Amino acid sequence: MTGKDVPALDEAARAIPAGTKINVTFLGNEDLEMRVTAARRVAELGFTPVPHISARRIPSQQYLEEFLSALREAGAIEHVFCVGGDPAEPEGPYPDALSIIRTGILPEYGVKEVSIAGYPEGHPDIATDVLWQHLEDKSAALQEQALDAVILTQFAFDTDPVVTWIDAVRGRGIDTPIRIGTPGPAGIKRLLGFARRFGIGANAMIVKKYGFSLTNLMGTAGPDRFVTDLSALLAQDSASGSVKLHFYTFGGLLATAQWADRFIAERS
Repeated sequence: MTGKDVPALDEAARAIPAGTKINVTFLGNEDLEMRVTAARRVAELGFTPVPHISARRIPSQQYLEEFLSALREAGAIEHVFCVGGDPAEPEGPYPDALSIIRTGILPEYGVKEVSIAGYPEGHPDIATDVLWQHLEDKSAALQEQALDAVILTQFAFDTDPVVTWIDAVRGRGIDTPIRIGTPGPAGIKRLLGFARRFGIGANAMIVKKYGFSLTNLMGTAGPDRFVTDLSALLAQDSASGSVKLHFYTFGGLLATAQWADRFIAERS
């Protein structure tokens, strides 16, 4: 959710299981108060807030500490997602998530678990070898600080690169739990727009495999086929370790919660 989605969260709360992790974004058009208010509301409703810390949007160490202090006061500090962020140039002293982690101040404010980014299909602006080095370095830095870690991936339409990437993560000796980014049900044009923005593969063959067609952009699509296929592939891979889902709620919090409830009910 974004900082502006508190009303949508209130509407969807009845459909979301208690304790569910809900990430709160760190967007450029939102301020500290808006982000903290959203994270506080997540906690008040009985869910687990995971506020984002966007390194390249942090203007100073003072601002970072103010943010962490406010999250602690809001009861929303134990889980965070530390990510580089979108700006081409850092707005302060932190060029990437690793530089935030290496400050060592996260546990001082009460952080217990840090999610870090994973990119099964690469990143449009970062070389693949750099992505792997940063994943290894962040994993090591978190382990040194006795912080739990989760790898949270960009969303995908195709299971093949996801499974290949999971195998590569495990092959590097990283046994951190992984949450695979999964688009919630949404309009096809909206999904493809986000895919282009984040450099996600969305050619005709892949989207057909996901369950919709590039010739019919007016409808909606859900991740039924993607989740079913991924589950089947991971069941055959004994080395995949702990792998769960993380939903990007492009179609809305309530729509995604209702989809998940229906999907589980149909397979019970």
